Order: sequence, then structure tokens, then C-alpha cells
Amino acid sequence: MENTADRVSLKTHWLILVVVCIAQFMVVLDVSVVNVALPTIQRSLHFSNSNLQWIINAYTITFAGFLMLGGRTADIFGRRKIFLVGLGLFTLSSLVGGLAQTQSELIAARAIQGLGGAILSPATLTILITTFTDNTVRTKALGIWGAVAAGGGAAGALIGGILTDLVSWRWILFINVPIGIICFLIATEAVSEIKNNRTSKSLDIIGSVLITLGLSLGVYAVVNTDTASWTSFATLIPLSVAILLLIGFVIYEMKLAKSPIVPFSMFRIRTLTLANLCIFTMSASAFAMWYFITLYLQEVLHFSPLKTGIVFLPQTAGIALGAILSGRLISKIGYKIFLLIGPVLALLGFLWLAQVNIHSTYLSVVFIPATLITLGLGFTFAPATAAGTDGVKRELAGFASGLLNSSRQIGGALGLAVLVTISLDISKVTGNSTIFTRLQTISILHGWSVAYLTAGLIAATSFIFAFSLPKHKTTNQTQLDDNKFDNRELMLD
Repeated sequence: MENTADRVSLKTHWLILVVVCIAQFMVVLDVSVVNVALPTIQRSLHFSNSNLQWIINAYTITFAGFLMLGGRTADIFGRRKIFLVGLGLFTLSSLVGGLAQTQSELIAARAIQGLGGAILSPATLTILITTFTDNTVRTKALGIWGAVAAGGGAAGALIGGILTDLVSWRWILFINVPIGIICFLIATEAVSEIKNNRTSKSLDIIGSVLITLGLSLGVYAVVNTDTASWTSFATLIPLSVAILLLIGFVIYEMKLAKSPIVPFSMFRIRTLTLANLCIFTMSASAFAMWYFITLYLQEVLHFSPLKTGIVFLPQTAGIALGAILSGRLISKIGYKIFLLIGPVLALLGFLWLAQVNIHSTYLSVVFIPATLITLGLGFTFAPATAAGTDGVKRELAGFASGLLNSSRQIGGALGLAVLVTISLDISKVTGNSTIFTRLQTISILHGWSVAYLTAGLIAATSFIFAFSLPKHKTTNQTQLDDNKFDNRELMLD
């Protein structure tokens, strides 16, 4: 690979770091920033209670479906070009989403945002690794990148609350526009072009389209059971097509793809398979928590969006604390213990949340259990990434890390669809109203309670997968080399 970093001034190096950190911050932020604004968006664009989740899932499904494809484009077409394409697409779709006047316009904009994020996020990885060639300096740069990326997820609820409450929900999308333009202009001048001429020129576009369409149709079929029965043609047809698409994806990846986005032979590595199942099930159980609690705080307890964002801070701190503790102790006691503790904490939290009723308060039924769940998530993500890359060859470490990230996003999207559908089926409250009678509120809370219990059962399956992991040895023979560690950390968020 051609190396031009030595000819770039130190000032330019750190300017590049600032640009890629801000870009990654926006990508991660837009996964969580809309949660607090959901009730306001629902009233503004008249979303039904079942369709509201598509504001989140449209982003996460396309992001997950095209993430690994996006990771290859920077090597093939050049880091600068792909970074600018991804940033431009993300910024433009943010503008369109902010201007949306209908539900379909907003959902389409969020889907394109996810595609832009899938192109942009891996490009920041390539730029950092090729710009900072000195291992010591690179480690510092990656540390800053990781902190900023994690901050994007943690700050989503607070920033979303501030913008929604003080300005408008549209500014959770508009804010990306000026930042994106500034980053685009700086990157045009500061980032030099580098291609990997040794990599395959083949892009697995067909595989990415198959998995994204299959997931989208599958989620649509599940969500549609709010208005159509499971045995109706309206449900069975999209569900059948989704299954066929996903089967076609597996066959294509295994038999036909020249450069598959998912090399299925990697699943022969036991730790990789189990780690992906752990992170998939934990994400499936916990992703919907933010959704339900946001609606509970604003529609039942009548918190403002700003207050909702503020009271979410202990939960974001829980994720950070769990990630920091597990990250520091993995080398001493291994990853398995954390992958066992995380689901247990989540299960306890969901059992507590399931006690929600008309007389509950934030302190009695949200604060502690939600913090337990997020602490469990923090205990899961970094150790699962360590387990998923343990024993993987260096040249496949990027694939393994990208696969873990995709498992997290896909698990979250499918879990949200299933749990929201369960809650609506139990409550029998449909439509797009956010004003409910006392009896309707009691019914809705009962539906959420059943969804929380289901989420707890899903978290318990993560414990089973973690229990099946081999004991992690902490000798030097099992520690990842520097390059693999870099890829693992960069893809984590």
C-alpha cells in the first residue's frame, strides 16, 4: 500500500483525526439521537404506534446490511473518495429527513442515512490506520477515536432531548448538515488518496442487497401483524419472500460470491460463532428498552424531551462503566466471565422493569433496572468483540469485527420489531394517538411488561451461548496482536 503519511505535517495529521472523529460521532449519534424525539415525531407526522419503530429500524437495517460492503469500498476506490461519498450521502439524507413532510419521506431518508453511515464509518478506520503509521501515535489516535465514538452513543439521548425540546425534532437531523459540510471541505484538502492495489476489485453488492432486503421484509412482516394476522397473506407473503431472500443470501455467499461480505467458513471458529450469538441476543433484548422507556417517560409520566434526555444519563454511564471495567480486566480474568455476568444483569433489570404499572415512577421502576441492563450491555460488547476475534487470522480480523458490529445492529432491529409487536398484540391499542384513557394506559403498560419479560428470556439465551464458550486463556499466546486490536476497537462502535 502506498504510504504518503510521512509527507503530511503533524498539524494535518491531527486535523484529519478531528474530521474522522466528528464523522464517526455523527454516525453513532444517529442510532440513538431519535429515541427521545419519537413521541414528538409521532404527533408531527401522525405515525401509528406500530410504524413508529421504522424511524429507528430504517437506519439500523441499512447500516448493518451494507456495513461490511462499505468496509471494502475504501480499499478498492480510495479512502478519501469513499469518505467524501459516505459523508456527502449522510449529510444530504440528514437534510432531506429534516425537511420530511410525510412518514415515507422520513423513513426513506433514514434508510439512506444508514447507507451513508455504512460507507462512512469503515472509511474512518482506513484513514486512521494509514495516516498514523507510528504505533505509539496510532494508539493515542485510536483511543481518542474510540472515546468520541462511544460518546456519540452516550450523548444521543441528551442531545436529542435538548434539540427536540428547545428547537424542533427536525434539528436532530439538521444539525448534521453544517457539521457535515465543514468536515467535507476540510477532508477535501487534508486527506490524501490511498488505494490498496493488492485487494480484490470485486464488490459483493448482490450479497448486501439480498441481506438488506431480506431483513427489511422480515421486519415489515413482523410489524404488519399489528393489523394482519400471522396466517394472512399480508403477513405470509412478505415473510416468505424474506426467508427466500435470506436463504438466497447464504447460498450466494457460500457458492457464488467472489469476495463475500460474510465468509461463512469463519463460523467454524467456535468462539467467533458463539460471540456473535451473544452480541446478537443481547442487542435483541436491550435495544427496545430505550424505545419503551422513552415512550413511558414522555407519554405516561409526561416528562419533557429535555428531562427525558437528562434522566437517561445514568444509563449511558452504565454502558461506559461496564465497557471500561471489562476492557481493563479481560487480559487478567478473560472474557467469558463478563459474557456471563452481562446477561444476568440484563435479566434482573428486565424482570424489574416488567413490574411497571399505572402507579410506577422513574425512581421505582426505571432508574435502577435500566442501569443494570446498560451495565450488562457494557459488560458484553467489548468482551464479545475480544471473543469474536480470538483465534482469527490477522487478514480476517476486519471481517470478524465487522461481523460483530452487524450482529449487534441486526439483533437490535429484529428485537425491536418483535418486542414492539408483542406489546401491541397484548395491549390491543392501535392507531397513532399518543393520548390515552386510564384503561388504555393500563393495557399499554401490560403490553410493555410482557415485552420486558420476553426481552429477559432473550437475554437468558445470551447467557447460554456464553456458557458454551471455551475458557479464555490469558497468556500471550491468546492475546491479539496490535493490528488486530486496532481493527477490533475501531469497529466496536
